Amino acid sequence: MDQIIHLITSMAPYLLLGFLLAGLMHAFIPATLYNKHLSQSNFRSTFLAAMFGIPLPLCSCGVIPTAMSLRKEGASKGATVSFLIATPQTGVDSIMATYSLLGLPYAILRPIAAICTALFGGTMVNLLQHDTITSAPSNNYTTDKRPAGVWERIVLALKYGFVEMMQDIGKWLILGLIVAGIITVAVPDSFFELFSHNSLLSMLIVLLFSIPMYLCATGSIPIAVALMLKGLSPGTALVLLMAGPAINFASMLVIGKVMGRKTLIIYITSIILGAMTFGLAMDHLLPREWFTSHLMSASQQACHHASWLDFNTLCSIALIALLGNAMIQKFRTKHSETCCSCEGKCDSQTGTEAKHEQIYHIEGMRCNHCAANVEKALSALPHAEKVTIELQQKRAIIVGKVDAAEVEKAVKALGFELRNN
Repeated sequence: MDQIIHLITSMAPYLLLGFLLAGLMHAFIPATLYNKHLSQSNFRSTFLAAMFGIPLPLCSCGVIPTAMSLRKEGASKGATVSFLIATPQTGVDSIMATYSLLGLPYAILRPIAAICTALFGGTMVNLLQHDTITSAPSNNYTTDKRPAGVWERIVLALKYGFVEMMQDIGKWLILGLIVAGIITVAVPDSFFELFSHNSLLSMLIVLLFSIPMYLCATGSIPIAVALMLKGLSPGTALVLLMAGPAINFASMLVIGKVMGRKTLIIYITSIILGAMTFGLAMDHLLPREWFTSHLMSASQQACHHASWLDFNTLCSIALIALLGNAMIQKFRTKHSETCCSCEGKCDSQTGTEAKHEQIYHIEGMRCNHCAANVEKALSALPHAEKVTIELQQKRAIIVGKVDAAEVEKAVKALGFELRNN
């Protein structure tokens, strides 16, 4: 328990700053900025896609519909793959958290590794895949519906960063902290000494366990810290931080289905090669002290800087309170959706169908990013008067005479599936 508390107090100030920056980016940077520069199958589009993706705080499930949206609006396959590789590995929140627990060299190297891997993957797709863009952007779909006033956008930023973002990654962050605490207590100190002289073997073992799992960029950090404290090399920890957030079964299934098996193979191979290359370079070409000294100094700061500890404690209390509020609101939303579901059935029994309400159950929506992308896509359909997404119930309620085939097409374009009732 002490290890979990220590990790929370170390990460809290940087996580709060990261969530705030994420909200400000969401509220003030136009979405069209990410779309209009990514249409060509060249290095420039691939590079811009990676640079756009690096600061975005999207997890490996949230990045999928966002990337599919970019693809639908005209982004090339290479740019889309570059975005898919770079985005889940980092974000402003995870970069700040990496700096807090692993130090400045790690915080710098992590996004550099993500950019290089994304550029390699996107370039390989451009070279090996013939690209045909089947959809053009829609005026309705690309309309910016955010408020125009500065104060309203600040409120939106706070809501997005400290409610929606926390709802999306909060449970994974908590799970990461718990797993880190368990590793610290349960794994013997001598376990990773078996691999201390064989970085390649330890990296292959980490890849074997991390690829199928869902790990968010921020939640994977305490796990990496706990493993390093047990003797895992910094390069092997980097492999975990790169491959864990970037690949999981859900992302592999969607990419293979929407963009093809060949693109999926390039995507997976790029991430594995990038993670192994940078991991081995870190272990054999760079001083180990760059990446381990901060682990020891973090514990020493607790004894020598009482005022900083007090500030960290206050930030920890604020972080826990905000996480609790986000989870409570998520539960209330789920309860409200259940009640609305009952009301909809009652209305249908009385024959109230004047507004032509249609309900579609959608498989694959996991976070607010997923729901927002589905809402935008369905709102752009002809005759769609109003679209309501109930994330917890995994369904969309559409008011208007919308063609069911168009709904299915729009949902599949984002990498999701309609489920039969």
